[in-house]
Amino acid sequence: MTLLERLRGAVAAHGALCAGIDPHPALLDAWGLGRDADGAERLGRAVVEAAAGRVGVVKPQVALFEAFGAAGLGALERVLADARAAGLVVIADAKRGDIGSTNAGYAEAWLTPGSPLEADALTVSPYLGVGALDGLLEAAERAGKGAFVLAATSNPEAAALQLARHADGRTVAQGVAEAVAARNAETRAGHGIVVGATIDRAAFGIASDPATPILAPGFGAQGARFADLGALFPAEALVLASASRSLLAHGAAGVAGAIDAAQRELAA
Repeated sequence: MTLLERLRGAVAAHGALCAGIDPHPALLDAWGLGRDADGAERLGRAVVEAAAGRVGVVKPQVALFEAFGAAGLGALERVLADARAAGLVVIADAKRGDIGSTNAGYAEAWLTPGSPLEADALTVSPYLGVGALDGLLEAAERAGKGAFVLAATSNPEAAALQLARHADGRTVAQGVAEAVAARNAETRAGHGIVVGATIDRAAFGIASDPATPILAPGFGAQGARFADLGALFPAEALVLASASRSLLAHGAAGVAGAIDAAQRELAA
């Protein structure tokens, strides 16, 4: 199966919610866990247990595991393995992106079946050139996996770059989105784009393509409401409404209920 097929199946079965796995120091404190690799692992595996059967997609934030060094990466390996064993589609939120052999290394680490850090998709940055990602995307396609390419993000520091214009008038973000859509039209792989739920998509010039999934961070703690998903994105778009802190803030005992509440709001 391609990533697109797996995502369509996950959303059809469990709705649009993508549950983030973000062991922020403040959340580790709130959960009564140590600010260490063991705490990150315990939080991550508890979120996977709560998410299984409730959502189709989870998104571990890699940096928050990397902060604990080798032990943190070991914890992440076990969280990823749990999630994939539970049948969840796993997006590793690592925002990798380089050129040539370096991208090949990222693909080997994150998108190769059987690798310790194996995920189903990887977030990547195209701002060394979308074409520089070709090798990584090809490796993903061979494995039935994919990438979510940063297009229009909600952080204000990105606007100057992403709203810059090509000679033909398209924004840089629009060019990224169109390049991913063109590749999907050729390969049917289902690579996605990252579009913040709190941005003005029209200002960035980003249109909807049913074959290009959208990972939309910004729901919950960042301000976008789950109930507004239909107003924020066209009905034909395959959108993953990503939330983390608003779910995890309820603690180990409450995260399952928070997921259920978010799903009800998305379905309303």
